[in-house]
Amino acid sequence: MKENITIEEVINEARLFCIMQLFWLGYHLLVFVYDKVDDAKGKTSNLDFVSCSFISKERTADYTTTFRLREMVADKANIEDIMAYLNDKNIPADEITLHQLAKEILQTPPLQGYLTISNALQWRLQYQRIVNLVEEVNGINKIINKITRSHESV
Repeated sequence: MKENITIEEVINEARLFCIMQLFWLGYHLLVFVYDKVDDAKGKTSNLDFVSCSFISKERTADYTTTFRLREMVADKANIEDIMAYLNDKNIPADEITLHQLAKEILQTPPLQGYLTISNALQWRLQYQRIVNLVEEVNGINKIINKITRSHESV
């Protein structure tokens, strides 16, 4: 861990968090889910890929955050409403940045994201919603889909 962090690095990290959670990660994802069976005697493993999905970067935002923001825009929220929501979500940004983000969100609402993003101690992405997705969504392509009820705890 760096000991000497500049204010610019802190500001850039805050902006990165805002962009990641609200808009998208900035890159496409290919998510693989597999069942693994180890053969200790033969010292081998067998992987059965049960799901593989391509997620375009425009769909890699946080599901709950984008869902609520899109809902707020549809309900005619104003800049202060959006800023309050972002503040409640603990978006690490100053008032000026929150104001700019709120204005941008009202002008161009984000696409619905499909990941769960958490910044608890380190970035964590959860893909359960993608794996269990049954409807067709522009920007999410199921390449392999052998998910059954027994796999839903992936």
